[in-house]
Amino acid sequence: MDPIIKIKLNLSILSFKALINRECSGRVEQFHSLRCGNMIDQFFEGNKVFIREDFEKDRKRYDNLAQSQSPKTLWIGCADSRIDPERITHAKAGELFVHRNIANIVPLQDWNFASVLEYAVAHLKVENIVICGHSECGGIKALDKEMQDSYIPLWINNAREAQIRVDAKISPPKNAEEEKRRLTEIEKENVRLQIEHLRTYPIVKKAEEENKVWIHGLYFYLETGVLEELR
Repeated sequence: MDPIIKIKLNLSILSFKALINRECSGRVEQFHSLRCGNMIDQFFEGNKVFIREDFEKDRKRYDNLAQSQSPKTLWIGCADSRIDPERITHAKAGELFVHRNIANIVPLQDWNFASVLEYAVAHLKVENIVICGHSECGGIKALDKEMQDSYIPLWINNAREAQIRVDAKISPPKNAEEEKRRLTEIEKENVRLQIEHLRTYPIVKKAEEENKVWIHGLYFYLETGVLEELR
């Protein structure tokens, strides 16, 4: 084949490939944009339903909330998308001051959490602090895994003691049912452990001693929708 013709042919092939790649890339971006757009559109449509079915029907309450808030409870829960505090307690807007993170942890040295706690106790004057765990908690399950993530392993180490306590009391699980019971016990023990962490904060210790705040450990069953208090 003539060298010049060969070069032109190769250039044509390269141009065609570049055109295909641009076309495919454009289609992918368009598809991604449509998916994200549809999701955001759903939020806006949901907001319209909220305004029509909730906001407008309880306008006086929302007018008051626009001026200030006075929740009676600080709710410390898991970030799991299946555990919506207001939904599972049927609470109204303004009744719960909420802090959520992986595995409903009360870290001992964390400015994010500490600022929420301080604001709730010192300024909002909440009367209750709730720590709520739940079944099938991914954060607690992760305690058994060798993870390569940068941050998650460090975070869930705040719950490691709960795992150690439970494993020291029970025999190693021999089947799926026993493993499920073990997970449940660790999830519940983690709530108790985080209450211990909570009571190391001077502002909480002082408020408890003065009977200004009460601490509660709760556990939510995804399988049944039941919320129970832990002792």
